[in-house]
Amino acid sequence: MSAAPAGARLRVTAARALCAVLDEGRSLKAVLAEVLPSIADARDRALLEAMLFAALRQQARHARVLAAWLAKPLPMRTAKDREAARLLALGLAQLDPLGLPAHAAVGATVDAVKLLGRPGLAGLFNALLRRASREPWPPPADPRADAGYPAWWLARLERDWPERLEALLAAGDAPAPLWLRANAPRLAREALAARLAAAGIATEPGIAAHSLRLCERANPASLPGHAEGAFHVQDLAAQLAVEALAPAPGSRVLDACAAPGGKTVGLLSAVGAAGEVLALDIDAARLARVHALVDSLAPSPARFVARVADAARPETWHDGRAFDAILLDAPCSASGILRRQPDIRLHRRATDLEALVATQARLLDALFPLLRPGGRLLYATCSVFRDENDRQVAGFLARTPAARLRPLPPRFGLDTGHGHQRFPGEDDGDGFFYALIEREARA
Repeated sequence: MSAAPAGARLRVTAARALCAVLDEGRSLKAVLAEVLPSIADARDRALLEAMLFAALRQQARHARVLAAWLAKPLPMRTAKDREAARLLALGLAQLDPLGLPAHAAVGATVDAVKLLGRPGLAGLFNALLRRASREPWPPPADPRADAGYPAWWLARLERDWPERLEALLAAGDAPAPLWLRANAPRLAREALAARLAAAGIATEPGIAAHSLRLCERANPASLPGHAEGAFHVQDLAAQLAVEALAPAPGSRVLDACAAPGGKTVGLLSAVGAAGEVLALDIDAARLARVHALVDSLAPSPARFVARVADAARPETWHDGRAFDAILLDAPCSASGILRRQPDIRLHRRATDLEALVATQARLLDALFPLLRPGGRLLYATCSVFRDENDRQVAGFLARTPAARLRPLPPRFGLDTGHGHQRFPGEDDGDGFFYALIEREARA
């Protein structure tokens, strides 16, 4: 492969990555974590990532256009067949929505199909991509079909948010910004913004206290302050979860589903040197990443305990001491973060949602009794489905006499009556839900 043009090699790599997501069912996040470190040039890494995001966001539309233009579907029997088919979709993605120059996109994609060992397809690919660069694409019979959502997903959105349906679909296809959380007290947000500005990197503060949004995409590892732990990458809406819980200095806090660890760092900062944070995760590998992040960022790691455990089974890990505050960032459909993980809509099933709703209820029931009287639990998800959010909380409150829902300020989103819903793109953050629940104090 080394003798081939670099652009063709990059597109072969992208085609194989797209196969891993679409044909093997792997997550885009995991595939990128494997592939990107092997690409030396930062511009090539950015292009590969952009091609994959565009191809996944526009997967249904590109498939429809190719079906209209091809006399018969491309074969998908072998791995090479599938790589070639995915390469053609990437060719369309380069033209629309990425808008690469046609000569570059077409030439590199045709070179890539030869490199894949399918030279017989070069003429067809050249003709199709040139047609796509010159002619209007056939319109869909139903514009919603091009969004690529399963029918059950669309039905839930239409039931839950009929007045916001089109905005939610559009938000799912929008690129997500890069948010940083300044690691105060090591470096305050204003000082981090000034340091980045001195390096020519413009930022804007968000509504979360430590948040900064980069005005242009950049590799976080290349930013000033990264090496010494001055910040970590965390979406605005995720940062707001810690602010909604607002544990007092000196508190004993449980981070029940801690991975990937950004909220754990925020909790440690909030409780101060006299506080304690217990972080749980059921997956040892994910918890190791939490530990690594805390070790590199938190000012006082000694007051941090991480444990591999099922949060829904306190009898296996709880020492009997009550918590002042609990953060339950529950496993969910992730329907609010499609901007960052566009493959979710392709992999998620209706049965997955049913199982997640049951898990969320089990976690709420298991963790709430661990609060001291007057203590607070924040239930949070990165979902926009009401079954996971306000309906879940309504059910919990109905069966838990000691639970009281506490109000949150408007910046935490739309008050649904049983929590607060933020929508994707709101203040340039992800879709998120928060419900602050207090355990009734004893008389």
